[in-house]
Order: sequence, then structure tokens, then C-alpha cells
Amino acid sequence: MAKEIIAEAENNMRKTVDVVKKEFASLRAGRATPALLDKVMVNYYGTPTPINQMANVSAPEARLLVIQPWDKSTIPDIERAILKSDLGINPTSDGTVIRLAIPQLTQERRQELVKVIKKKAEEGRVAIRNVRRDANDSLKAREKKGELPEDELRRLQDEVQKLTDRFIKEIDQLTANKEQEIMQV
Repeated sequence: MAKEIIAEAENNMRKTVDVVKKEFASLRAGRATPALLDKVMVNYYGTPTPINQMANVSAPEARLLVIQPWDKSTIPDIERAILKSDLGINPTSDGTVIRLAIPQLTQERRQELVKVIKKKAEEGRVAIRNVRRDANDSLKAREKKGELPEDELRRLQDEVQKLTDRFIKEIDQLTANKEQEIMQV
């Protein structure tokens, strides 16, 4: 029973790190990557739809994204969604494909992005600490019911703390890597 609590905590912490990775991937670092468009939703026949579900998105060059919609009539909707997004990129279309030229980042914009990265990383660390708290609460409840001896409770809490430390360290590493990538000129 207690092993299930530890396994669930580890699983939830892993999911949190994956969310942080996804958040970082959608932040623009001056390099074109299809993940930049993951959060952009297009109003497709009244349904908010991600661009990658309506078009082929590729990065043929370091500073260019090409969007090839499967349905050409959606081009104006996709352009509108990109303009409304917080990407700060103007789409250009020739009627069959949409091109997004990724501009060089200014130093000011880089510093703003680093702040955003640190905020997202802190949110991830807080989420991991919440998972730790929930796991420890579950273990303490088991101990109160008499299902766990006190020394076993301490050992399991140490295990949860080691998991917490490991995943927080992973988030810190991701943060450092993304920060370095953004500050690179």
C-alpha cells in the first residue's frame, strides 16, 4: 500500500517535469521550432483546434516556420490566430502555405523570456512540493490507522524527499539549459 503512494508520487512528479518541458519548448528562443505553435488555437468551424492538427508544420531553416494547411480555406483563420497569439510574429501567406519568419530576439526580450522561464520553473517546483506534501499526508494517515510502523513512516518519508530532490534538480537543469539557449546570441 505504501509503495503505491510512493509510485503515484513519482508518477505525478514525472508528469510535472514533462509539463515544464512542454512549457519551455513553446517559448521562443530565436530558433524556429514547430513546438512554438503548440499553444496557438485556431477557430476551426467553431472549435478551438491546435495548428498541428490542421496543417503540416515544418522548420526548413533556423529562422523560418512553414505551415501547410490541409484545407486551404483555413489559411485566413490560422493567420488570425497567430496574430492574436503572444508570439509577436507576423505571418505571410501565398495562398497555399503560411511562412513565419522568426526575428532575432532583442536583449530586452531575452530578459523577459528568462523571467517567464524562471516563473514556470518555480510553478513546477511548487507542484512537485505539493505532490510531496500529499504523499506524506497519505503516509501519515496510514500510520495513524496503525497500518504503518513509525520507523517505516520515516523511511518512506525520506524516500519521498529523495524523489522530490531528484525532480526539482531536473527542473533546475532544464531551466539552466533553456536560459542559456535564450541568452545565446
